[in-house]
Amino acid sequence: MRTIGVVTTSRADYGIYRPLLRAIVEDPALELYLLVSGTHLSPEFGRTVEAIEAEGFEIGDRIEMLLSSDTPEAIAKSTGLGMIGFAQSFARRQPDLLVVLGDRFEMFAAAAAAMPFVMPIAHLHGGESTEGLIDEPIRHSITKMSHLHFTATEAYARRVRQMGEEPWRVTVSGALSLDNLNQIDMLTPGQLEDRYSFDLSEPPLLVTFHPVTLEYAQTDQHIAALLSALDDSGKPVIFTYPNADTAGRRIIKAIDRYVDEHRTAWAVDNLGTQGYFSLMTHAAAMVGNSSSGIIEAASFKLPVVNIGNRQRGRVHDRNVIDVATTREAIRDGIKQAASDEFHAGLVDLVNPYGDGTAAEKIVSRLKSVELNDELLLKRFYDGGE
Repeated sequence: MRTIGVVTTSRADYGIYRPLLRAIVEDPALELYLLVSGTHLSPEFGRTVEAIEAEGFEIGDRIEMLLSSDTPEAIAKSTGLGMIGFAQSFARRQPDLLVVLGDRFEMFAAAAAAMPFVMPIAHLHGGESTEGLIDEPIRHSITKMSHLHFTATEAYARRVRQMGEEPWRVTVSGALSLDNLNQIDMLTPGQLEDRYSFDLSEPPLLVTFHPVTLEYAQTDQHIAALLSALDDSGKPVIFTYPNADTAGRRIIKAIDRYVDEHRTAWAVDNLGTQGYFSLMTHAAAMVGNSSSGIIEAASFKLPVVNIGNRQRGRVHDRNVIDVATTREAIRDGIKQAASDEFHAGLVDLVNPYGDGTAAEKIVSRLKSVELNDELLLKRFYDGGE
């Protein structure tokens, strides 16, 4: 039996991973070894490790790494603590293959710790670009540390090959999170109201706004512009909290103040995949700078107001309206996104990130790849387009 280690560090990547975790558990040739770290273990961020356990997934190891601070120094120290923690974990047990996802500093710590163990790494969502974040170089660094690559589009696969990765290592799987659409029963407005105490008599704006880590000194101005634009819209608002990025706590405090002052505004630290996708079904528009607005929203034909540089460089479709981080630009974007005319133009929208069959493709490759010197010995591919 081949042991597949999967690193999960937040509610965001866990929601993406879920179809893959189920596929691994259900395959008799594979054993899941789940390594849980980051905000999953933090009471401040909802201690979402409990949600993982509630869904029946066995946790192989827990790696504490986050300091209770989001300054640049704290993020750097947390990365170092993560490398130490993952190194100790791998010294206790090494999976046959290690799966990491995306571009977070927590994932970088896991991949960097795995390298001295000569452990094959499979990377999901490589080749993408988020120009406003420290995540940009982190993602590409993880690509160079990895031995297998599962990309969301052919354009991203081409970028991975341009970085010198041999074509046989790269599989265009599509976005794994879209598999959830085939597996989750969406909640009705009434069920959402009962579960989260929202009032959905009017379709709300679903707002997920994270710090732009290359511009973290401007976080206060960014969140102030967003909240002012939401005030101008006059629409009900449901916020989800940001990730554990530099200055993220300043955004949380601003959101909490806004909710306290507005009768038709609510904030949730963890909706879960079912709750989040169900709200996307019933929302008037999504507002913020989350990757979910780029990748998943198109499947719901949901208009998105994408603010600033955080997602700049990612492939997206016509449901996404890119705006600057100013009150006026965000206000105008919301007005356009919530209009009947804009909604009508999305009826035939097709998501460019795949058809919801990524887990099957990933598991097939994880099972079939030979764990030998050819996999581990990386040669720079000079023929990348």
